[in-house]
Amino acid sequence: MILQTFVEIPALDAFRLSLFSAGKKLAFVPTMGALHEGHISLVKQARQNADAVIASIFVNPSQFGPGEDFNRYPRTLTEDAARLAEAGCDAVFLPNLVTIYPDNFQTWVRNEVLENDLCGASRPGHFRGVLTVVLKLLNLVRPDVALFGKKDYQQWRLIEKMVDDLNVPVKILGGETVREPDGLAMSSRNRYLQDGERPAAVAISRGLKAALEKFRSGELKVQVLLDLASKEFAAQPTIKVEYLAICEQASLAPVKESISGAAVILVAARLGELRLIDNMELNPVG
Repeated sequence: MILQTFVEIPALDAFRLSLFSAGKKLAFVPTMGALHEGHISLVKQARQNADAVIASIFVNPSQFGPGEDFNRYPRTLTEDAARLAEAGCDAVFLPNLVTIYPDNFQTWVRNEVLENDLCGASRPGHFRGVLTVVLKLLNLVRPDVALFGKKDYQQWRLIEKMVDDLNVPVKILGGETVREPDGLAMSSRNRYLQDGERPAAVAISRGLKAALEKFRSGELKVQVLLDLASKEFAAQPTIKVEYLAICEQASLAPVKESISGAAVILVAARLGELRLIDNMELNPVG
């Protein structure tokens, strides 16, 4: 498939309007590039939900905090474009910094409840940057459907809530986390893992899976499940857990004592300078 590439907004508008006039649905997959199989799975899911698929690649500076990895975040545009074309993507939007944040840009999007906990607690301002750029991209692309990976679970729920609260005319879909053969959740930052750090990184998903399997066997007590996951983390002293929590899936409100509905166990941990996040949904049986 030939991948159409748009840098300027008028060309993007012409693409979108041609689909609209033909009565075709458009699906959108926003990314920061450095694509892996998790991103490609979103493109394939998008293909199943629309007549045409467009992705975007933009490394968004406003979601990186001081001392984070904006300058060294992997940028692999040539490889990314080839992977998108192979996956059946019709077009890619490559906005530049001035398109997203023109001179005198002053307006930011905040969620005053959901952004404060979990990743938001240790990365103040991160979700302000995420929500602002996503809303801007949705307004530029104007898709019928947009897809976000569930690995970034809090981000996905925040975007759902923003779209609902602000009446943005788009359907948000979540894509399941894609994992490496050893269980590690795929991430563009996995390439930062140093020699010898892989076993510790894999312990993160192993701890979550231990809690998930215990839940599926009938255990509903939050502390029992958290202790089970923590035991796996503790076996790897290089892991520094930032948070480990069980929350309600939709609201992300913490589950206090016992699980009674759809929940999710979430973790953020550091291996040296590398920060990894992961989660697994705890869905009631029956």
